[in-house]
Amino acid sequence: MRELQIDTLVPPLSDETIEVAERAERLGFDGVWSMENSNDGFLPHVLAAEHTDRVTMGNRIALSFTRSPMVVAQMAWDLARYSNGRYVLGLGTQVKGHNERRFSVEWKSPGPRLREVIESIRHIWEVFQGEADALNYDGEHYSFSLLTDRFDPGPIDHPDIPIYIGGVNEYNLRLAGELCDGLSIHPFTSNRYANDVIAERIAEGAARADRDPDEIEILASPLVITGDSEEEMAENRERVRRRVAFYGSTRTYHDVLDIHGWTSLGQDLHELSKEKKWDEMADLVTDEMLATFTVEALPEDLVDAAATMYEGVADRVVLPMEYAEAYMTKV
Repeated sequence: MRELQIDTLVPPLSDETIEVAERAERLGFDGVWSMENSNDGFLPHVLAAEHTDRVTMGNRIALSFTRSPMVVAQMAWDLARYSNGRYVLGLGTQVKGHNERRFSVEWKSPGPRLREVIESIRHIWEVFQGEADALNYDGEHYSFSLLTDRFDPGPIDHPDIPIYIGGVNEYNLRLAGELCDGLSIHPFTSNRYANDVIAERIAEGAARADRDPDEIEILASPLVITGDSEEEMAENRERVRRRVAFYGSTRTYHDVLDIHGWTSLGQDLHELSKEKKWDEMADLVTDEMLATFTVEALPEDLVDAAATMYEGVADRVVLPMEYAEAYMTKV
């Protein structure tokens, strides 16, 4: 295992983006990552690249099926150039409902389709860099064959852009091991699931490509319970309890519950979610579940607690900037 890298989140595009990126570098963070919930996940890294010199930056994660791979390849290429090679492209599928009903995007064979997104983006980069004579990718889901000189951005100094993917299910975990540079672990993950399932599936995928599984960097983004007082800690504990209930209600993540023997709980949470009974859902999440799926510690002890949570698995961990002054002094 590599030495654990400590990262944080950068907010959506705003004046605060610059402030957080500069502060992250000043405090000694190794990287900054963007989310793509209600805002674009690529734009913050323009400012992060401009106002920092050292930190890694990347998406955690960018939605894969809502943009053409050509568009993603171009944006990543520009960010890699502007950041002098510090940019990481992080991709994920999201779930069926969001693709179909929020973005009006067809949901079909998400795992194999994500594979083609990665393959086609890498092929496009090879063409940009002059390592392939012509654009020629023909898959089941994507096909690219036209790139004239006018639309070719040309080579850059740092063309080997790492690709991470988000993964929970077995296909994507194997895909990370086979084809990717890194895996972004979903926040709804336990140490047991990370060691017994994630690490094993990555190793299986790596074996298919004759790779060392240690080549794949693991980025963890835990659910964090902390606070400067017991009152604040208790408030955050209940907030995170609701998030655990939400994730536990999502069938995509039920494998994580199953390994702990909480299958029926996942079913109960799902039924309650359909009726929007959020308070009742949170009541079903026990303190044992919180201890299993979260990192809970005083601010100054967060790094040690996260290292214990992901021992033997994670290479990077994302922690909240809010309490950074306390825990980064111990790194």
